[in-house]
Formats: sequence, C-alpha cells, structure tokens
Amino acid sequence: MDSSRLIKRLILIVSFIVAVVAFFFSTPLSRIILPISTWKPSFLTQHHLSSYFSSRPMTTNRPPVYFFSHGGPDVQYRTDHPVYPILQNIGREITQKVKPKAVVVFSGHWEAEPNLIEVNSAEHTDLIYDFYGFPPEFYKAQYPNRGSPELASHIIDLLTKAGIKAKGVTRGLDHGVWSGFHVAFHPEDNPLNVPLVQVSLYANQDVDMHYRLGQAVAPLRDENIVIIGAGMSVHNLRDYMVTRGDPRPLPYTVSFDEALKEAVESPPSERQARMREVAKRPDARQAHPRFDHLMPVYVAAGAAGDDAGKRTWTLHEGSLGWAQYRFGQVPAS
Repeated sequence: MDSSRLIKRLILIVSFIVAVVAFFFSTPLSRIILPISTWKPSFLTQHHLSSYFSSRPMTTNRPPVYFFSHGGPDVQYRTDHPVYPILQNIGREITQKVKPKAVVVFSGHWEAEPNLIEVNSAEHTDLIYDFYGFPPEFYKAQYPNRGSPELASHIIDLLTKAGIKAKGVTRGLDHGVWSGFHVAFHPEDNPLNVPLVQVSLYANQDVDMHYRLGQAVAPLRDENIVIIGAGMSVHNLRDYMVTRGDPRPLPYTVSFDEALKEAVESPPSERQARMREVAKRPDARQAHPRFDHLMPVYVAAGAAGDDAGKRTWTLHEGSLGWAQYRFGQVPAS
C-alpha cells in the first residue's frame, strides 16, 4: 500500500471519529452518559439564571405549613389579647427555627374569580385598608414588605401545570395579612426579611377546589418556602355585632371549632374527606356565613400533603374562633 493511499485512509478514519464525537455531544445521550459537570442545559443560559429564584435547591426538611387565625385590624394594637403572644411565638418559630427562603400567604380577604386564581406579582405594594368604622390611626398603619416577581411567576407556573387558571396582578396587602403579620413578624422586633407573595382564593366556596389549590403549590415547600393560610376558624361578624362583642362563646363557636380540629388532625390520608364533611355540618353556616375565612385552612391542609396537622392553640370568643394550626414538623435547632 503506497503512502498516498494510507494518508487518505487515515483522513477518512479521523473524519469519521470527529463526526461521531460531534453527533454524540449534540444529542441528549451525552447528558445521560457524561457527568453533569461536563454539560450545561440550554435553559441555564437564559437571562433568569441570575434570578433569586432561578436556582431552586430541593430540601430534605420541608418547612411546616401554617394557618393563622389573624383577627381584625385591631389585633396589632391589642397587646393584652390572649392571641397576641401566641402569634408572636409562631412568628419567632418561623424566623428563628424554620428560616424560610420566602413566604407565600393566602388570605380570606382576597377572592379572585370562581375559576381563576390571582397572584400578586409586584415587588413593592401599599397596604389595603379593607375595613370601616375604626379609629383614624388604623388607616395610617404601615407594614414594610417586599414581594418577588420571580416567585410569583413560579407560583403561576405551578398552578398552570396543575390545571388551575392563574394570572399575575398588582395588588396591595390586605389586613388579613398585614394585621396578623404585624404581630407575628413585627417590623422591628422580628422582621420577616424575606420575600412575601400573596395569592388569592377562588371566589367560590368549594372546599375541594381550595384543597387542590394547596396541593398545587405544595412543591414550594421543597424550596424552603413557607405557606401560610390566614383566616379565622370561626368568623361570624353579624353575630359579633348583635352580641356587641360579648366574649362568652356562642354554642356553634365551640362545636364547629372542635369539629374542625378533629378533621384537620385526622390521618392525612383521610383529611380531605373529613374536612369536606365538616363544611356540610349544620353549624358550619353559623360559624361561617361565608366560607372566605375558612378556605385558607383548606389551602393549608392541601399544601401539607402527607404531613399531619396539629392545632397548637385556640380561643372561643363570642362568635369568633382563634385556632392556630401547624402541619408538619419544625426543624431541629
């Protein structure tokens, strides 16, 4: 074999090897065979690489889910009310032990549409003073907070993947959030210092839809994001006005609050069905003429997944129930 033929064959062999290698590195197969450090997925080159929420590490210790009975717009001023130190303790538990990356909250004061969920995608928003008949200083209250457009977008993606219609909006924080949070996460004594994103409820009273809403956002817990439902375990303002704030509990306040406890604390595999039945009780419409303040506990229970629920405290006060719930375990200090 002369030298020219040998050179031609060598060129053909080298060309073939180069072509094979080029093909290998251009296909998904290389991502399976090669170590992860040798390739970079295309989505990592996008502009959101540097975003705060673009890298979402999974955590082995999922943070608890909470339900706050938040009280009225006066709760932050009533330091002698029994719930005041309770909310303070829960807030410190979250900031000092759970140490979340962000907080997502569902309040009984925001209902979007019957088949649509809205997410506050603004980074800076004012407060909403959604109450009337209180002293003028109540309408000057402030609560420093910051949102996260990136997290809001992530929530919308999760909802969409779960088949839930959702959109981002610009909206302020209602007092269902900031009144109770002012106690739990006092701006000076125990500031939250992480993004806070509020998500609406449905404008309907379907408990299963709200339970599924919680299930849809449950993956946020894998990113060390705390989910909080803010409402009241019993909430009948009509009777509150009739009784003029008499603290002696009405019969339905006790009966419904205790029935709700039994359902929430039932085994997670039974919880949704048990909570569905609670909403059908005769005293349910006495405890909640509208279910707006009840729905956040269904969202919280749905987000809890297989984690057990525990009522950590309650108070029966007239036509109000102040139950506080935690789903899951607090991380060891």
